[in-house]
Amino acid sequence: MGKFNQKKVLVTGSSRGIGAAIAKGFASEGAMVIVNYLQNEEAADRVVTDCINLGGDAWAIQCDVTKELEVDRLIEEIELEAGSLDVVVNNAFKPYLFNPEKRKRFTELTWKDYQEQIDGALRSTYYICQRVTSLMNKQMSGSIVNIATNLVENPIIPYHDYTTAKSALIGFSRNLAMELGPLGIRVNCVAPGLVYPTDASRETKEEVKELIISQTPLRRIAQPEDIVGPVLFLASDWSQFITGQTLIVDGGLVMR
Repeated sequence: MGKFNQKKVLVTGSSRGIGAAIAKGFASEGAMVIVNYLQNEEAADRVVTDCINLGGDAWAIQCDVTKELEVDRLIEEIELEAGSLDVVVNNAFKPYLFNPEKRKRFTELTWKDYQEQIDGALRSTYYICQRVTSLMNKQMSGSIVNIATNLVENPIIPYHDYTTAKSALIGFSRNLAMELGPLGIRVNCVAPGLVYPTDASRETKEEVKELIISQTPLRRIAQPEDIVGPVLFLASDWSQFITGQTLIVDGGLVMR
């Protein structure tokens, strides 16, 4: 019997990359996983199949989590089909390419650039958390895990708009943890370093990866599977007395 047997888990942006790895990690521990995706239905269906083959249950739901009415529909469907939610992982974010040569310098950025990333990282999480809180309230328990970035602690490359949005996400998560704690709902963040291969890191130059590796005590870059264990830990009863925290997962590049 898996650690998450019969638990209902929503992972946003889970048709590929880190989100897909997280969804399959929960499924391998017996969870019923809701695979949220934006556009790629075929990829989402593959993740669902993988989840079932790993011993869990799963189904895919299309939803743009930056849109309030679509999130309402998503949560209504989950409540109708599953009745409750035990875990939410807010992984979806506005597409971003980690390419130091193509990034906009501060003087080139517009407020629209910041706003798009804030909408992707924070607005989507805000909509999801507002809707799922009522479901979790019914059982007086639940765990929310938000995916941030170690760049908040160490902006080794200043991706201004992306990192600013993720900084806001961490602040949002701490406030939410304070408010929801008395209701038995925990809120934490996982902050990965560069994760490869993903769509976001596909243009990251080899010399940049080598620089990061040389400064990382464990001497490698994270793979999507490296993020799974920390997320499952924060979602599980093993961390039942942990809330409002940010767990940095980057092989020791950031220490604090």
